[in-house]
Amino acid sequence: MELTAGHVWVMVAAALVLFMTPGLAFFYGGMTRAKAALNMMMMSFISIGIVGVVWVLWGASMSSGEGFMQMVGNPFATFGLEGITDPDGLIMVGYGATFAIITVALISGAIADRAKFGAWSLFVPVWVTLVYAPLAYMVWGGGLFSAEGAIGQALGPAIDFAGGTVVHINAGVAALVLVFIIGNRRGFGKDPNHRPHNVPFVMLGAAILWFGWFGFNGGLAATAEQGGLIWVNTLAAPAAAMLGWLITERIRDGHPTSLGAASGVVAGLVAITPACANVSPVGALGLGLVAGVASALAVGLKFRFGFDDSLDVVGVHLVSGIIGTVALGFIALPTDGVGGGLFYGGGPAQLWAQLAAAGIAIAYSAVLTAIIGLAIHKTMGFRVSQEQEAVGVDLSLHAETAYEFGVGGHGGSFQPLHEIVTGKSSEEAKESATASGKESVQA
Repeated sequence: MELTAGHVWVMVAAALVLFMTPGLAFFYGGMTRAKAALNMMMMSFISIGIVGVVWVLWGASMSSGEGFMQMVGNPFATFGLEGITDPDGLIMVGYGATFAIITVALISGAIADRAKFGAWSLFVPVWVTLVYAPLAYMVWGGGLFSAEGAIGQALGPAIDFAGGTVVHINAGVAALVLVFIIGNRRGFGKDPNHRPHNVPFVMLGAAILWFGWFGFNGGLAATAEQGGLIWVNTLAAPAAAMLGWLITERIRDGHPTSLGAASGVVAGLVAITPACANVSPVGALGLGLVAGVASALAVGLKFRFGFDDSLDVVGVHLVSGIIGTVALGFIALPTDGVGGGLFYGGGPAQLWAQLAAAGIAIAYSAVLTAIIGLAIHKTMGFRVSQEQEAVGVDLSLHAETAYEFGVGGHGGSFQPLHEIVTGKSSEEAKESATASGKESVQA
Protein backbone atom coordinates (compact mmCIF):
# COMPACT_ATOMS: atom_id res chain seq x y z
CA MET A 1 0.00 0.00 0.00
CA GLU A 2 1.32 3.42 -0.97
CA LEU A 3 1.74 6.18 1.57
CA THR A 4 -1.08 8.65 1.02
CA ALA A 5 -1.58 12.26 2.05
CA GLY A 6 -4.03 11.00 4.68
CA HIS A 7 -1.37 8.76 6.20
CA VAL A 8 1.11 11.63 6.29
CA TRP A 9 -1.38 13.96 7.96
CA VAL A 10 -2.19 11.50 10.74
CA MET A 11 1.54 10.96 11.36
CA VAL A 12 2.07 14.73 11.53
CA ALA A 13 -0.94 15.07 13.83
CA ALA A 14 0.45 12.33 16.08
CA ALA A 15 3.77 14.19 16.26
CA LEU A 16 1.89 17.35 17.24
CA VAL A 17 0.06 15.49 20.00
CA LEU A 18 3.30 13.97 21.26
CA PHE A 19 4.81 17.48 21.35
CA MET A 20 1.95 18.52 23.63
CA THR A 21 3.35 16.48 26.54
CA PRO A 22 6.66 18.40 26.66
CA GLY A 23 4.49 21.50 26.35
CA LEU A 24 2.54 20.30 29.36
CA ALA A 25 5.84 19.82 31.17
CA PHE A 26 6.66 23.52 30.66
CA PHE A 27 3.10 24.54 31.58
CA TYR A 28 3.15 22.54 34.82
CA GLY A 29 6.84 23.10 35.55
CA GLY A 30 6.42 26.87 35.52
CA MET A 31 3.43 26.67 37.86
CA THR A 32 5.33 24.84 40.62
CA ARG A 33 7.90 26.16 43.06
CA ALA A 34 11.47 26.39 41.75
CA LYS A 35 12.60 23.49 43.94
CA ALA A 36 10.02 21.15 42.36
CA ALA A 37 10.15 22.24 38.71
CA LEU A 38 12.32 19.41 37.40
CA ASN A 39 10.34 16.75 39.22
CA MET A 40 7.12 18.14 37.76
CA MET A 41 8.56 18.09 34.26
CA MET A 42 9.97 14.60 34.76
CA MET A 43 6.51 13.30 35.65
CA SER A 44 5.43 14.24 32.12
CA PHE A 45 8.55 12.90 30.44
CA ILE A 46 8.49 9.55 32.26
CA SER A 47 4.88 9.19 31.12
CA ILE A 48 6.10 9.30 27.52
CA GLY A 49 8.62 6.54 28.16
CA ILE A 50 6.36 4.23 30.14
CA VAL A 51 3.17 4.60 28.09
CA GLY A 52 5.11 4.30 24.84
CA VAL A 53 6.20 0.82 25.92
CA VAL A 54 2.84 -0.18 27.41
CA TRP A 55 0.94 0.88 24.30
CA VAL A 56 3.12 -1.17 21.96
CA LEU A 57 2.97 -4.26 24.16
CA TRP A 58 -0.69 -4.43 25.21
CA GLY A 59 -2.34 -0.99 25.44
CA ALA A 60 -3.25 -0.70 21.77
CA SER A 61 -4.70 -4.20 21.80
CA MET A 62 -6.89 -3.34 24.82
CA SER A 63 -8.38 -0.27 23.15
CA SER A 64 -9.69 -1.93 19.98
CA GLY A 65 -10.73 -5.23 18.44
CA GLU A 66 -12.85 -7.94 20.01
CA GLY A 67 -13.90 -6.91 23.49
CA PHE A 68 -14.98 -8.34 26.81
CA MET A 69 -18.52 -7.28 27.79
CA GLN A 70 -18.09 -4.23 25.51
CA MET A 71 -15.70 -2.77 28.11
CA VAL A 72 -12.14 -3.65 27.08
CA GLY A 73 -10.25 -5.31 24.27
CA ASN A 74 -8.14 -8.44 24.56
CA PRO A 75 -4.58 -7.43 25.61
CA PHE A 76 -3.14 -10.52 23.93
CA ALA A 77 -4.97 -10.24 20.61
CA THR A 78 -2.20 -8.13 19.07
CA PHE A 79 0.36 -8.21 21.90
CA GLY A 80 3.50 -6.39 20.83
CA LEU A 81 1.57 -5.32 17.69
CA GLU A 82 1.85 -8.89 16.40
CA GLY A 83 -0.08 -9.17 13.18
CA ILE A 84 -0.46 -5.42 12.62
CA THR A 85 1.52 -4.75 9.46
CA ASP A 86 -0.64 -2.43 7.40
CA PRO A 87 0.20 1.29 7.56
CA ASP A 88 -3.31 2.26 8.63
CA GLY A 89 -3.11 0.05 11.72
CA LEU A 90 0.40 1.06 12.72
CA ILE A 91 -0.24 4.77 12.23
CA MET A 92 -3.39 4.58 14.35
CA VAL A 93 -1.46 2.77 17.09
CA GLY A 94 1.03 5.63 17.17
CA TYR A 95 -1.71 8.24 17.17
CA GLY A 96 -3.56 6.47 19.98
CA ALA A 97 -0.39 6.20 22.06
CA THR A 98 0.05 9.98 22.12
CA PHE A 99 -3.45 10.40 23.56
CA ALA A 100 -2.79 7.87 26.30
CA ILE A 101 0.50 9.60 27.14
CA ILE A 102 -0.87 13.07 27.65
CA THR A 103 -3.96 11.84 29.50
CA VAL A 104 -1.98 10.28 32.33
CA ALA A 105 0.53 13.16 32.32
CA LEU A 106 -2.34 15.61 32.94
CA ILE A 107 -3.06 13.94 36.29
CA SER A 108 0.39 14.74 37.68
CA GLY A 109 -0.33 18.46 38.06
CA ALA A 110 -2.74 17.81 40.91
CA ILE A 111 -0.09 16.19 43.12
CA ALA A 112 2.82 18.54 42.45
CA ASP A 113 5.60 19.04 45.05
CA ARG A 114 4.81 15.97 47.15
CA ALA A 115 4.55 12.70 45.20
CA LYS A 116 7.25 10.03 45.12
CA PHE A 117 8.67 9.64 41.64
CA GLY A 118 8.85 5.86 42.02
CA ALA A 119 5.20 5.67 43.08
CA TRP A 120 4.19 7.82 40.11
CA SER A 121 6.23 5.60 37.79
CA LEU A 122 4.24 2.60 39.02
CA PHE A 123 0.91 4.40 38.89
CA VAL A 124 1.34 5.36 35.21
CA PRO A 125 1.37 1.88 33.59
CA VAL A 126 -1.25 0.45 35.95
CA TRP A 127 -3.65 3.36 35.41
CA VAL A 128 -3.23 3.37 31.64
CA THR A 129 -3.90 -0.38 31.59
CA LEU A 130 -6.89 -0.51 33.93
CA VAL A 131 -8.51 2.90 33.42
CA TYR A 132 -7.50 4.65 30.20
CA ALA A 133 -7.42 1.74 27.75
CA PRO A 134 -10.84 0.33 28.79
CA LEU A 135 -12.49 3.77 28.65
CA ALA A 136 -10.94 4.42 25.23
CA TYR A 137 -12.40 1.08 24.10
CA MET A 138 -15.85 1.90 25.46
CA VAL A 139 -15.98 5.22 23.60
CA TRP A 140 -13.83 4.77 20.47
CA GLY A 141 -13.15 1.06 20.13
CA GLY A 142 -16.65 -0.32 19.57
CA GLY A 143 -17.61 -0.63 23.24
CA LEU A 144 -20.55 0.47 25.37
CA PHE A 145 -20.91 4.04 24.10
CA SER A 146 -20.33 3.37 20.40
CA ALA A 147 -23.10 2.89 17.84
CA GLU A 148 -22.72 -0.88 18.28
CA GLY A 149 -22.64 -0.80 22.10
CA ALA A 150 -25.48 -1.41 24.50
CA ILE A 151 -25.67 2.19 25.76
CA GLY A 152 -25.12 3.58 22.28
CA GLN A 153 -28.01 1.54 20.91
CA ALA A 154 -30.28 2.46 23.81
CA LEU A 155 -29.61 6.20 23.87
CA GLY A 156 -27.73 6.80 20.67
CA PRO A 157 -23.90 7.00 20.49
CA ALA A 158 -22.24 9.61 22.67
CA ILE A 159 -20.19 12.21 20.82
CA ASP A 160 -16.57 12.44 21.90
CA PHE A 161 -14.59 13.33 18.81
CA ALA A 162 -11.21 13.86 20.48
CA GLY A 163 -11.43 13.03 24.17
CA GLY A 164 -13.83 14.92 26.43
CA THR A 165 -14.67 11.78 28.42
CA VAL A 166 -11.69 9.57 27.61
CA VAL A 167 -9.04 12.25 28.23
CA HIS A 168 -10.22 15.22 30.26
CA ILE A 169 -13.04 13.97 32.47
CA ASN A 170 -11.03 10.80 33.05
CA ALA A 171 -7.84 12.67 34.01
CA GLY A 172 -9.71 15.27 36.09
CA VAL A 173 -11.49 12.66 38.18
CA ALA A 174 -8.28 10.66 38.69
CA ALA A 175 -6.50 13.83 39.78
CA LEU A 176 -9.16 14.59 42.38
CA VAL A 177 -9.01 11.05 43.78
CA LEU A 178 -5.21 11.15 44.12
CA VAL A 179 -5.37 14.52 45.88
CA PHE A 180 -7.55 13.02 48.61
CA ILE A 181 -5.34 9.94 48.90
CA ILE A 182 -2.01 11.78 49.09
CA GLY A 183 -3.17 14.85 51.02
CA ASN A 184 -2.39 18.55 50.81
CA ARG A 185 1.00 20.18 50.58
CA ARG A 186 2.49 21.56 53.77
CA GLY A 187 1.20 25.11 54.20
CA PHE A 188 -1.52 24.76 51.55
CA GLY A 189 -3.60 27.93 51.44
CA LYS A 190 -1.19 29.75 53.78
CA ASP A 191 2.31 29.57 52.32
CA PRO A 192 2.86 32.31 49.70
CA ASN A 193 5.80 30.33 48.30
CA HIS A 194 3.35 27.98 46.59
CA ARG A 195 2.92 30.52 43.81
CA PRO A 196 4.19 29.75 40.27
CA HIS A 197 7.92 30.34 40.00
CA ASN A 198 8.16 30.93 36.22
CA VAL A 199 5.07 32.33 34.51
CA PRO A 200 6.85 32.72 31.11
CA PHE A 201 7.31 28.92 31.18
CA VAL A 202 3.57 28.58 31.81
CA MET A 203 2.74 30.77 28.81
CA LEU A 204 5.25 28.93 26.61
CA GLY A 205 3.68 25.63 27.64
CA ALA A 206 0.18 26.94 26.87
CA ALA A 207 1.36 28.07 23.42
CA ILE A 208 2.84 24.62 22.69
CA LEU A 209 -0.35 22.96 23.89
CA TRP A 210 -2.51 25.17 21.66
CA PHE A 211 -0.23 24.46 18.67
CA GLY A 212 -0.31 20.71 19.25
CA TRP A 213 -4.06 20.70 19.88
CA PHE A 214 -4.74 21.27 16.18
CA GLY A 215 -3.36 17.77 15.66
CA PHE A 216 -5.13 16.50 18.77
CA ASN A 217 -8.53 17.60 17.46
CA GLY A 218 -7.96 17.42 13.72
CA GLY A 219 -5.93 14.25 13.25
CA LEU A 220 -8.91 12.13 12.25
CA ALA A 221 -10.86 14.67 10.22
CA ALA A 222 -12.68 12.65 7.55
CA THR A 223 -13.09 15.41 4.97
CA ALA A 224 -11.59 18.76 4.09
CA GLU A 225 -14.80 20.47 5.22
CA GLN A 226 -14.68 18.74 8.60
CA GLY A 227 -10.99 19.53 8.96
CA GLY A 228 -11.63 23.21 8.29
CA LEU A 229 -14.43 23.31 10.87
CA ILE A 230 -12.22 21.61 13.47
CA TRP A 231 -9.38 24.06 12.82
CA VAL A 232 -11.58 27.13 13.21
CA ASN A 233 -13.28 25.75 16.32
CA THR A 234 -9.89 24.92 17.89
CA LEU A 235 -8.97 28.57 17.36
CA ALA A 236 -12.29 30.08 18.43
CA ALA A 237 -13.08 28.26 21.68
CA PRO A 238 -9.71 28.87 23.43
CA ALA A 239 -9.72 32.51 22.29
CA ALA A 240 -13.17 33.07 23.82
CA ALA A 241 -12.25 31.10 26.93
CA MET A 242 -9.15 33.22 27.50
CA LEU A 243 -11.27 36.37 27.32
CA GLY A 244 -13.87 34.85 29.63
CA TRP A 245 -11.24 33.93 32.21
CA LEU A 246 -9.59 37.38 32.07
CA ILE A 247 -12.92 39.19 32.40
CA THR A 248 -13.77 37.02 35.39
CA GLU A 249 -10.42 37.86 37.00
CA ARG A 250 -10.89 41.56 36.29
CA ILE A 251 -14.32 41.59 37.95
CA ARG A 252 -13.40 39.31 40.87
CA ASP A 253 -9.80 40.33 41.60
CA GLY A 254 -9.43 43.72 39.97
CA HIS A 255 -6.76 42.67 37.48
CA PRO A 256 -6.27 40.18 34.63
CA THR A 257 -3.18 37.93 34.85
CA SER A 258 -0.92 36.16 32.39
CA LEU A 259 -1.44 32.94 34.35
CA GLY A 260 -5.17 33.42 33.85
CA ALA A 261 -4.71 33.95 30.11
CA ALA A 262 -2.72 30.71 29.80
CA SER A 263 -5.20 28.78 31.94
CA GLY A 264 -8.14 30.18 29.98
CA VAL A 265 -6.64 28.96 26.73
CA VAL A 266 -6.31 25.45 28.14
CA ALA A 267 -9.88 25.52 29.50
CA GLY A 268 -11.19 26.42 26.05
CA LEU A 269 -9.13 23.69 24.42
CA VAL A 270 -10.50 21.15 26.87
CA ALA A 271 -14.11 22.22 26.27
CA ILE A 272 -13.89 22.10 22.47
CA THR A 273 -12.12 18.72 22.40
CA PRO A 274 -15.22 16.49 22.38
CA ALA A 275 -17.21 18.97 20.29
CA CYS A 276 -14.69 20.20 17.73
CA ALA A 277 -16.30 18.47 14.72
CA ASN A 278 -19.91 18.84 15.82
CA VAL A 279 -20.55 22.50 16.66
CA SER A 280 -20.59 25.68 14.60
CA PRO A 281 -17.89 28.33 15.01
CA VAL A 282 -20.40 30.53 16.86
CA GLY A 283 -21.22 27.56 19.08
CA ALA A 284 -17.49 27.11 19.72
CA LEU A 285 -17.23 30.75 20.80
CA GLY A 286 -20.10 30.37 23.24
CA LEU A 287 -18.76 27.08 24.55
CA GLY A 288 -15.32 28.57 25.10
CA LEU A 289 -16.69 31.63 26.87
CA VAL A 290 -18.73 29.51 29.27
CA ALA A 291 -15.78 27.17 29.93
CA GLY A 292 -13.40 30.07 30.60
CA VAL A 293 -15.72 31.69 33.12
CA ALA A 294 -16.70 28.40 34.79
CA SER A 295 -13.12 27.14 35.18
CA ALA A 296 -11.92 30.52 36.46
CA LEU A 297 -14.56 30.29 39.18
CA ALA A 298 -14.00 26.58 39.81
CA VAL A 299 -10.28 26.83 40.59
CA GLY A 300 -11.11 28.80 43.72
CA LEU A 301 -13.26 26.00 45.10
CA LYS A 302 -10.20 24.04 46.21
CA PHE A 303 -9.55 26.66 48.90
CA ARG A 304 -13.18 26.70 49.98
CA PHE A 305 -13.38 22.91 50.24
CA GLY A 306 -9.79 22.37 51.39
CA PHE A 307 -8.40 20.01 48.74
CA ASP A 308 -5.00 20.78 47.25
CA ASP A 309 -5.37 20.40 43.48
CA SER A 310 -1.96 21.99 43.06
CA LEU A 311 -2.09 23.06 39.41
CA ASP A 312 -5.87 23.19 38.90
CA VAL A 313 -6.33 19.94 36.99
CA VAL A 314 -9.81 19.49 38.48
CA GLY A 315 -10.90 23.08 37.95
CA VAL A 316 -9.77 23.14 34.32
CA HIS A 317 -9.89 19.60 32.90
CA LEU A 318 -12.75 18.07 34.85
CA VAL A 319 -14.99 21.15 34.83
CA SER A 320 -14.39 22.17 31.21
CA GLY A 321 -14.40 18.54 30.11
CA ILE A 322 -17.88 18.07 31.57
CA ILE A 323 -19.06 21.36 30.04
CA GLY A 324 -17.81 20.42 26.57
CA THR A 325 -19.27 16.92 26.76
CA VAL A 326 -22.70 17.85 28.08
CA ALA A 327 -23.02 20.96 25.89
CA LEU A 328 -23.23 18.71 22.84
CA GLY A 329 -26.69 17.72 24.00
CA PHE A 330 -27.69 21.33 23.33
CA ILE A 331 -25.49 22.65 20.50
CA ALA A 332 -24.48 19.60 18.43
CA LEU A 333 -25.12 20.24 14.73
CA PRO A 334 -27.57 17.93 12.95
CA THR A 335 -25.95 15.16 10.92
CA ASP A 336 -27.34 14.76 7.41
CA GLY A 337 -30.29 16.89 8.47
CA VAL A 338 -31.25 14.53 11.29
CA GLY A 339 -30.83 14.78 15.05
CA GLY A 340 -28.53 17.28 16.69
CA GLY A 341 -28.80 19.02 20.04
CA LEU A 342 -31.84 20.52 21.69
CA PHE A 343 -31.14 23.95 20.23
CA TYR A 344 -31.42 22.43 16.74
CA GLY A 345 -34.65 20.61 17.46
CA GLY A 346 -32.97 17.26 17.90
CA GLY A 347 -34.79 16.27 21.07
CA PRO A 348 -33.28 15.07 24.35
CA ALA A 349 -31.71 11.82 23.08
CA GLN A 350 -28.25 13.30 22.50
CA LEU A 351 -28.29 15.03 25.88
CA TRP A 352 -29.10 11.76 27.64
CA ALA A 353 -26.29 10.04 25.74
CA GLN A 354 -23.81 12.75 26.73
CA LEU A 355 -24.89 12.71 30.38
CA ALA A 356 -24.62 8.92 30.51
CA ALA A 357 -21.13 8.96 29.00
CA ALA A 358 -19.93 11.65 31.41
CA GLY A 359 -21.51 9.98 34.45
CA ILE A 360 -20.19 6.50 33.74
CA ALA A 361 -16.73 7.88 32.90
CA ILE A 362 -16.68 9.73 36.25
CA ALA A 363 -17.75 6.67 38.21
CA TYR A 364 -15.42 4.26 36.42
CA SER A 365 -12.38 6.50 36.72
CA ALA A 366 -13.07 7.36 40.36
CA VAL A 367 -13.45 3.76 41.54
CA LEU A 368 -10.52 2.28 39.61
CA THR A 369 -8.19 5.20 40.40
CA ALA A 370 -9.05 4.93 44.11
CA ILE A 371 -8.18 1.21 44.09
CA ILE A 372 -4.87 1.79 42.30
CA GLY A 373 -3.91 4.87 44.31
CA LEU A 374 -4.72 3.33 47.68
CA ALA A 375 -2.87 0.12 46.83
CA ILE A 376 0.29 2.08 46.02
CA HIS A 377 -0.12 4.44 48.98
CA LYS A 378 -0.60 1.62 51.49
CA THR A 379 2.39 -0.39 50.22
CA MET A 380 5.30 1.67 48.91
CA GLY A 381 3.79 5.03 49.87
CA PHE A 382 2.76 7.73 47.42
CA ARG A 383 4.00 10.76 49.33
CA VAL A 384 7.51 11.99 50.18
CA SER A 385 8.54 12.71 53.76
CA GLN A 386 8.10 16.16 55.30
CA GLU A 387 11.81 16.88 55.10
CA GLN A 388 12.00 15.80 51.45
CA GLU A 389 9.11 18.14 50.71
CA ALA A 390 10.77 20.98 52.62
CA VAL A 391 14.13 20.52 50.87
CA GLY A 392 12.37 20.14 47.54
CA VAL A 393 11.57 17.06 45.50
CA ASP A 394 14.07 18.05 42.80
CA LEU A 395 17.01 17.73 45.14
CA SER A 396 15.70 14.95 47.38
CA LEU A 397 14.42 12.68 44.59
CA HIS A 398 16.61 13.54 41.62
CA ALA A 399 19.77 15.02 43.18
CA GLU A 400 19.57 18.07 40.92
CA THR A 401 17.96 21.50 40.80
CA ALA A 402 16.44 23.49 37.97
CA TYR A 403 18.46 26.61 38.79
CA GLU A 404 21.87 27.30 40.30
CA PHE A 405 21.60 30.94 41.24
CA GLY A 406 24.03 31.93 43.95
CA VAL A 407 25.99 34.64 45.71
CA GLY A 408 29.66 35.24 45.09
CA GLY A 409 31.86 34.96 48.15
CA HIS A 410 35.56 35.31 48.92
CA GLY A 411 37.70 34.92 45.86
CA GLY A 412 34.68 34.83 43.60
CA SER A 413 33.39 31.56 45.05
CA PHE A 414 29.85 30.49 44.14
CA GLN A 415 27.18 29.23 46.52
CA PRO A 416 24.08 27.58 44.99
CA LEU A 417 20.68 28.89 45.98
CA HIS A 418 19.57 25.70 47.71
CA GLU A 419 22.61 25.89 49.99
CA ILE A 420 21.71 29.45 50.93
CA VAL A 421 18.09 28.49 51.68
CA THR A 422 18.68 25.21 53.52
CA GLY A 423 22.09 25.86 55.03
CA LYS A 424 23.23 22.49 53.69
CA SER A 425 25.35 21.42 50.76
CA SER A 426 23.69 19.46 47.96
CA GLU A 427 25.13 16.21 49.29
CA GLU A 428 24.12 16.93 52.90
CA ALA A 429 20.58 17.90 51.90
CA LYS A 430 20.21 14.83 49.71
CA GLU A 431 21.52 12.47 52.41
CA SER A 432 19.26 14.04 55.04
CA ALA A 433 16.17 13.86 52.86
CA THR A 434 16.96 10.31 51.77
CA ALA A 435 17.39 9.18 55.36
CA SER A 436 14.12 10.84 56.29
CA GLY A 437 12.40 9.09 53.42
CA LYS A 438 13.70 5.70 54.55
CA GLU A 439 12.49 6.35 58.07
CA SER A 440 9.01 7.27 56.85
CA VAL A 441 8.81 4.10 54.74
CA GLN A 442 9.91 1.93 57.69
CA ALA A 443 7.37 3.63 59.92
